[in-house]
Amino acid sequence: AGFVDFATRFTPILDVFDEAGVNFALEVHPTEIAFDIATSERAVAAVNGHARFGFNFDPSHLGYQGVDYIRFIRTFGPRIFNAHMKDVWWGKGDGTVGTFGGHTSFGDARRSWDFRSVGRGMIDFESLIVALNDVGYKGPLSVEWEDSRMDRVHGATESAAFCKRLDFEPAHGAFDAVFDKRKQAQP
Repeated sequence: AGFVDFATRFTPILDVFDEAGVNFALEVHPTEIAFDIATSERAVAAVNGHARFGFNFDPSHLGYQGVDYIRFIRTFGPRIFNAHMKDVWWGKGDGTVGTFGGHTSFGDARRSWDFRSVGRGMIDFESLIVALNDVGYKGPLSVEWEDSRMDRVHGATESAAFCKRLDFEPAHGAFDAVFDKRKQAQP
């Protein structure tokens, strides 16, 4: 029933977005209708694959749930309209607070997961950038910084530098094309 209601409400909005040339990027998040690969597939199906419906990719929201965030990129590549660079660690708590947070605050040492400054958690950003390049993603890499254990200015500055250093253009041909005239002609 939830996906039917979602489609009923969102399809007319997406039609207006289409007229205006605007995309809608739903952030895949445990409090949203799409929070993993399976529910994201259902959300796309609910709106009949509407071209204006896509995702704001955030690896942290998938990682701590145990969802393969690289597979998400490869599954929904053309539908990723924005990408958050956000880090997280999981499996580090004391075993008293599970995935749902147990009504604890971020930064509570009992939590089984918590957001970290970009590059200090468990997200494999190298593989993430490779996957985004592989699917032809051309949108922004937006630092979404959250880390209860670190000064905000220091953390945000460090995260932006990390992302800038990590981001790279995809190859525009085979690396060995310089040695083969036939390969030089290939895009």
